[in-house]
Amino acid sequence: MNNYREALRIQRWDDHRFYHHSRINQSLHFISAACFLVSYVLLFTDPALAGLLAWGISMTSRQSGHFFFEPRGYDHVNAATHDHKEEIKIGYNLRRKVVLMSIWAFSPVVVYFNPSVFGLLEAGDDFGGYLHNVGLVWLAIGISGLLFRVIHLFFIKDVMTGLVWMFKIMTDPFHDLALYAKSPLALWRGELIDPMDHVHEPKSGEEFSSADGNETVAKTRP
Repeated sequence: MNNYREALRIQRWDDHRFYHHSRINQSLHFISAACFLVSYVLLFTDPALAGLLAWGISMTSRQSGHFFFEPRGYDHVNAATHDHKEEIKIGYNLRRKVVLMSIWAFSPVVVYFNPSVFGLLEAGDDFGGYLHNVGLVWLAIGISGLLFRVIHLFFIKDVMTGLVWMFKIMTDPFHDLALYAKSPLALWRGELIDPMDHVHEPKSGEEFSSADGNETVAKTRP
């Protein structure tokens, strides 16, 4: 259990320090997290609406932060290039996200021309029915995308890495809501980039292993 908690801590920390420098990105994650929590509640009463909210607001705001606002130059805080950070990313890097987001964006077209989604759903007879099926398809895409990467990690990493990442993704809304609660205020004050004072360049002899198991760039302060 201690190993699991440590692996979760490292994955969370690596995700923050490597991929969330932009205050705009952090603020969008704060908004995304709040909407995701609402989606979690809606899962028990209206799964289709949960899917529409999770993808239509939560995922679009979250991923736009990564695609459009996160710096892609050399990361002086962690002494790492953008390409290196993309290579070692445990979850969906930008290349994988393009594939996932393309599937999501194209799915409403599929539902429009095939309202029953190949017989899997009851075809809607009005726009509300169409949106209902789109929401269910989006929900299925989200679950499938999560499970696909988890199983992929089982093979390219190990079972624990996959399970830890799945738990991290499912609980990210709770974590991000607290972690980035002050980011909108910092952005309002004109701070576009988090100075990352809680991260520092490794001194001589200092090392910090990241989630890939062999990276030794930056170290957390105690």
